[in-house]
Amino acid sequence: MTAINTTILKLIALPVMKIIFFVLVSLAFASSKIFAQASSDNRIDSNFHLYILMGQSNMAGRGEITEKYRNESHPRVFMLDKNNNWVPAHHPLHFDKPIAGVGPGLSFAIRMANQNPGIKVGLIPCAVGGSSINSWQPGGYDSATKTHPYDDAMLRIKLAMKSGVIKGMLWHQGESDSQPEAANEYIPKLQVLIQRIRSICDNHQLPVVAGELGRYKQQYQNINTQLHRLPSIVTFTAVASSEDLTDKGDSTHFDSSSAEKLGERFAEKIILLQKSFPFNKKHRKRKS
Repeated sequence: MTAINTTILKLIALPVMKIIFFVLVSLAFASSKIFAQASSDNRIDSNFHLYILMGQSNMAGRGEITEKYRNESHPRVFMLDKNNNWVPAHHPLHFDKPIAGVGPGLSFAIRMANQNPGIKVGLIPCAVGGSSINSWQPGGYDSATKTHPYDDAMLRIKLAMKSGVIKGMLWHQGESDSQPEAANEYIPKLQVLIQRIRSICDNHQLPVVAGELGRYKQQYQNINTQLHRLPSIVTFTAVASSEDLTDKGDSTHFDSSSAEKLGERFAEKIILLQKSFPFNKKHRKRKS
């Protein structure tokens, strides 16, 4: 091939390459617009029932993940992971600390899914080990984990609400507030937190179940005594018992079996609360 022919081919190739580049860029731009439009058109799935998991380490879970629990799952139970993606739920649900393990959330969700075959269950893990109830307010800070438990939870809850419907909240916290003076101030703080969560969820009848602390440490009874006042102060709330549950040997955290039993008790209480009033889309407001 002569030098002239080579030059001609190069001159022809330049505009062709420009055209190809332009087409590729245009296709990429169009695809991104289509994806964005599809995302904005996503409708809330009314059969995707969401549950908020809040509190400290016994909600996050510290039970050992043995082979029995490592493979525990359910085809209709999902979790919002630390990257805010919905994935099949598995232990550990939480990611507050590297020691996160078996907690009550998964057994709760499996029970709820089995109770209603027509739904999917989504868990929103928000618990932070060691956190005081004082950090569960706007701007509250947990120095040990360098997180803002309440603020972080609000972001995750609002994101999750784009996918499904919040059907309840599980609360297990109080070990960090079990000294007598702090325990005496506990219920008013919990009442305010529940009001805020219900407001965010636009449901002033949102069922809330608080779990008793382990009965293996006397000091924890200061919180348990206060928790039993909750249903008479805040409507549509209940308390899940920790009777006969055991610790993992540290007098603080439930062992794996006890954590799962507590989850089932959470489910029993939520089911009763949900049956106690017509759970409709309008969420008739009443004093909480």
